[in-house]
Amino acid sequence: MSITVMKPGLLVTLQDAGRRGYGRYGIITAGAMDHSAYRIANRLVGNEDEKAVLEITWSGFAVEFLRDRWVAITGGDLSPSIEGLKVPMWRPVLIKAGRVLRFQQPVTGCRAYMAVSGGFDVYQVMGSSSTYLRAGIGGYEGRPLKTGDTLHTHPSMLPVVSSERYLDDYGGFLTVKWAVFSPERYPGPGQEKVVRVLKGRQYDDFDDSSKHALFGERFTVTPQSDRMGYRLSGPLLQLSHAKEYISEPVALGTVQVPADGQPIILMADRQTLGGYPKIAQVATVDISLIAQLSPGATIRFAGISLAEAEQLYSAHVQEFRMLEAMIKLKLKEW
Repeated sequence: MSITVMKPGLLVTLQDAGRRGYGRYGIITAGAMDHSAYRIANRLVGNEDEKAVLEITWSGFAVEFLRDRWVAITGGDLSPSIEGLKVPMWRPVLIKAGRVLRFQQPVTGCRAYMAVSGGFDVYQVMGSSSTYLRAGIGGYEGRPLKTGDTLHTHPSMLPVVSSERYLDDYGGFLTVKWAVFSPERYPGPGQEKVVRVLKGRQYDDFDDSSKHALFGERFTVTPQSDRMGYRLSGPLLQLSHAKEYISEPVALGTVQVPADGQPIILMADRQTLGGYPKIAQVATVDISLIAQLSPGATIRFAGISLAEAEQLYSAHVQEFRMLEAMIKLKLKEW
């Protein structure tokens, strides 16, 4: 055993890259909402992509470490601390046995990711450790973590003992003297964000006023938003003529418009098929931004072309590869 849950927080689950290849059977993908933060957290502690991490939503989560463990915390800044000292994010941190790590008030974003070197020792279901809450499978017994749960981990990929010249000692934990770039695009309270989208398959079925509103007005994230979809409130988006649609596959970031005229951005726990008209599709590079939005946040949509979306994604892949290479070099120092 390695860590025990002291306080469950609002919603904490185990997530990995997702459960892929089963959509034809109605099995959702699930996985980390902020995939970029998930991948970087794993890389910082020497893990590969398939390792599950803790996805921590908002505040109130606390865990006690039963043995020394390397961790990395990325994503939204939920004020992680040990004995009142802020734990640095976006870098490897060695937390000592007996210490309690707490997540408190969000500073930026709303979801943090905590990877443990070696990964959590949990069963895989259909090739994934991701928690699928509605089906009750994956993760830790198919449910959110609760007080008293104990998580086991695999052997660490990083040495627990290291030269002090590479580390800063804060008593309850040690950190390396370097950190990866912390994304500044994570929204803070009250910040309005621009989300880049492509026109959806049924974009031309909407009337002119709806098309103008989509790119000219702001939308607000509602409290009904969750891992399945982000429900927005704003100007009504309406079809030019009443029309019935046959259900068809939907993707991460698909923007559907149900009968009430308020758009829904489909997220990690989205259904596999949808029958609502799709007015837009969020560019892949902006999915992580949406995953960090809290209820009450406002966004504006900006239209881009398919070629522009591909260029953005290509640049994102290249940036991650460079970051991955840098992390590997730094981890070899000890």
